[in-house]
Amino acid sequence: MANKIAVLGLSSILLVAAVIGVVTVSKRGGESSDGTENLGGGISTTTKSVESICKSTDYKDTCTSTLAPAAGNISDPKELIKLAFNVAVEHISSAMANSSVLQQAETDPRTHDAFENCKELLNDSMDDLRDSMDKFSNFDVTGIDEFFSDLKTWLSGALTFQGTCLDGFENTTGDSGEKMKKLLQVSGELTRNGLAMVDAFADTITNLNLSALTGRRLLSDDGLPSWIDAGKRSLLEAPATAFTQTNVNGPLTPKVTVALDGSGDVKTIAAALLRVPKKNKTPFVIHIKAGIYQEYLEIGRKMSNVVLIGDGPTKTRITGNKNFVDGINTFRTSTVVVQGNHFFAKGIGFENSAGAKKHQAVALRVSSDMAMFYQCDMDGYQDTLYVHVHRQYYRECKISGTIDFIFGDANSLFQNCTMIVRQPLENQGCMVTAQGRDDKRENTGIVLQKCTISAAPEFTSSPYKISAYLGRPWKQFSRTIIMQTQIDGFIDPTGWAPWAGSFGIDTLFYSEYANTGPGADKSNRVKWAGIKTITAQDAVQFTGARFIAGNLWVKPSGVPYDAGM
Repeated sequence: MANKIAVLGLSSILLVAAVIGVVTVSKRGGESSDGTENLGGGISTTTKSVESICKSTDYKDTCTSTLAPAAGNISDPKELIKLAFNVAVEHISSAMANSSVLQQAETDPRTHDAFENCKELLNDSMDDLRDSMDKFSNFDVTGIDEFFSDLKTWLSGALTFQGTCLDGFENTTGDSGEKMKKLLQVSGELTRNGLAMVDAFADTITNLNLSALTGRRLLSDDGLPSWIDAGKRSLLEAPATAFTQTNVNGPLTPKVTVALDGSGDVKTIAAALLRVPKKNKTPFVIHIKAGIYQEYLEIGRKMSNVVLIGDGPTKTRITGNKNFVDGINTFRTSTVVVQGNHFFAKGIGFENSAGAKKHQAVALRVSSDMAMFYQCDMDGYQDTLYVHVHRQYYRECKISGTIDFIFGDANSLFQNCTMIVRQPLENQGCMVTAQGRDDKRENTGIVLQKCTISAAPEFTSSPYKISAYLGRPWKQFSRTIIMQTQIDGFIDPTGWAPWAGSFGIDTLFYSEYANTGPGADKSNRVKWAGIKTITAQDAVQFTGARFIAGNLWVKPSGVPYDAGM
């Protein structure tokens, strides 16, 4: 107990030391009229602390003008940072209220839907900010790696949710998009400021050289993170064929079995999901027998620890055909949406069958934190897999498509996966990735490691010429790393395509390391400032252990996983 108290005490001291930075108070004055202590020069301790907290941010005026009035007598830097997150929440809430007024006057269906999407997305943004507040309240030096991984992931998510709200207005009429942008301007700046504060804090902690005190997250008695039990580990290691009526026993027993022919508990996956307890804290296993399930599914944010096990991605398939051309915003075209944390899927095919002519048509959208997909297929054309936000791990999966078919702003790691480029419409080019990092401090990106990038037969036999690229910058700080991957020769020698003119080409971060195959030749790659040459040491930061903190949640699950190179 004494040691625990000592560690907690040290944690508090280090937290204050880190966030207060260079602020030193050498002489105290009296008190100001509002009760706050004054320094000798007449500047209150609170004011000085606010200025210090805001020093590292890009939007200093927004930081001080919103934080100082809300601070009252607060001068503790830890409490001020938490307050900064809360002020951002208040501004998002205000934007939501004002957007409802704008929506009431809107008659265009797409614009009306964009406002509806914003309601959900801004609620998600506020949830991520609240989670960040809670995390900051429980700083513990013994779990420092998890601490920063969580904070940066959730703050990046909060920012991306706001950006996705604004993206919904890109193809709408009128000026509603500009009005919504103005409503979210301050909250966006505050969220970016939060990332800057955490970055400054991380730098200070690093400079304090706390390696002797750092450690992993607290594990349960059997060595697994608290949300993984021994039964789930066995389940994740089991082949899909283990789920038969004669071979279900012990920890592998599913809670619900889905079968189209009536041989299970229910006939639809949607019916099975209704049985997931609210705020579920233990693995809820759903076995989905072979069949083509024509359903649109949403695993909501409060549906945690959902486990879907199919009989193989070509046997158990979930399919839909919602698409942009038919009047649906891209965000809502997904066949399957996964939002609940700690989601796991194995042996399932996710499909959007709308086809190339229907343009944006998402098969799978993932916003779950610590989500895993093992031996799954994601098939579509444009925008197949939306790796929206948070930490995601894909192993031995196949993803097919044409334009931007892996896109989003998650911390997404693909290991031993196959990316298959399909035949697009004539005069269209293909891009494997379109990463959406919108702030230089976000810890997000798309990483392909030990994967294969190949072309579908209809691509190689196409009667018209098709250009295919590794990716293009959807957002200004787009980040994609491809390493130890087999790249076939159909990829254009320039490697990467622009989004529009020179947008993002100086600020993006694209890199290729130790790849093989005829398409891996970098001699004719584009010469953008954002194209980076990295060393083996640099590449380590994009491996499982570092990029998605996978040692804390992927490794204990039993899913095949490479922590390093």
